[in-house]
Amino acid sequence: MDGSVLALLSILGALAVGAVSPGPSFVLVARTSIAVSRRAGLAAAFGMGIGGVAFATLALLGLHALLIQVGWLYLVLKVAGGLYLAHMAVRIWRGAAEPVRVPDGAADSDGVLRSFGIGLATQISNPKTAIVYASIFAALLPASPPSWILLALPPGVFLVETGWYAIVAVAFSAGRPRAAYLRSKAWIDRLAASVIGALGIRLVMDAARPS
Repeated sequence: MDGSVLALLSILGALAVGAVSPGPSFVLVARTSIAVSRRAGLAAAFGMGIGGVAFATLALLGLHALLIQVGWLYLVLKVAGGLYLAHMAVRIWRGAAEPVRVPDGAADSDGVLRSFGIGLATQISNPKTAIVYASIFAALLPASPPSWILLALPPGVFLVETGWYAIVAVAFSAGRPRAAYLRSKAWIDRLAASVIGALGIRLVMDAARPS
């Protein structure tokens, strides 16, 4: 196999392992798919894919070097991302006791667009993801990569991120998971809020910790 092709496959494989690891993105897509609809879950998955492409592009453009040189910018991004996740956690917790409203018609379209926006915002709320992308690229990309690899990476990242979260959306929007969620909505929402909130607080604490 050509070395450049192997490098591309290795990078996408490493990113796939990272995507599969549980985190706020997984929690969000799973909950959206169960609580709203499969379409909304797939829209959130699409937002995750777009966010992954943004990070991949920034990594290729040298964001990693910029964040290292401008330390305060990285701290600002971490605090902003942590506060966003904490805000989302509070909203989920406060709505835990509310009944599920299944949207239809125009409202369903609004819900799908909103799910896409939340998915995108959640994906880009953690600047550590940019560091992970940059580290994987630095470790696995050839020293002088051919231009076709640089062009192939963003769509490849999109397929990896969107593909995984689409699987999550389809799996969790099935009948049994949805029925289980409806039976225990308050507890599941509070658990999801706790996970997302803890990750947000951790980001803020990491930024506040002396280097």
